[in-house]
Amino acid sequence: MLYLQHGWGEDETAWSNQGHANLIMDNLIAEGKVKPFIIVMTYGMTNEGGRGRGRDRSAVAKAFETVLVDELVPYIDSHFNTIARRESRAMAGLSMGGMETKAITLSRPAVFGYYGLLSGGTYMPADLKLDDKSIPKPKLIFESCGSRENPGGIDESVKALTAAGLNAVGYVSPNTGHEFLTWRRSLKELAPLLFK
Repeated sequence: MLYLQHGWGEDETAWSNQGHANLIMDNLIAEGKVKPFIIVMTYGMTNEGGRGRGRDRSAVAKAFETVLVDELVPYIDSHFNTIARRESRAMAGLSMGGMETKAITLSRPAVFGYYGLLSGGTYMPADLKLDDKSIPKPKLIFESCGSRENPGGIDESVKALTAAGLNAVGYVSPNTGHEFLTWRRSLKELAPLLFK
């Protein structure tokens, strides 16, 4: 299961309509690069945190965490043929969806085993509280951006995470910025790394 989130101002159709996630996955499956898995694309906005530009994004992320983890994940696991454990669940998102991914995976590390930030920031070892042995560590951290965004931040993060003993992979999309070409390429790189 990959819970794949859209960006600010988009909705649950963005990854199909603009991101072509279905075509990317069909091609990867046809090429034998991935085994089929379910992708859940849900609406990542809530009524919490005000309206428009004045919205408190941390309130939006917290409200969305409740909807995603406490309502949607159990619903999907009870209505579809899933493997209901963290090692079989990934969360990734682009831009705002990446910020939601980071907040939720850090807040609920027992739910998701694979993390993906696509132009959505980075993790650092301190974020993951590696000294606390009660917190499960991610099986994979994937971070990406366009070459016109912040590739240095991706490189720095991946080096730090790898040095801390984590499985971290970075991808920088050549000659792109904060745009769907970056995120399509990122999904193509991320998908074959999941559920290994």
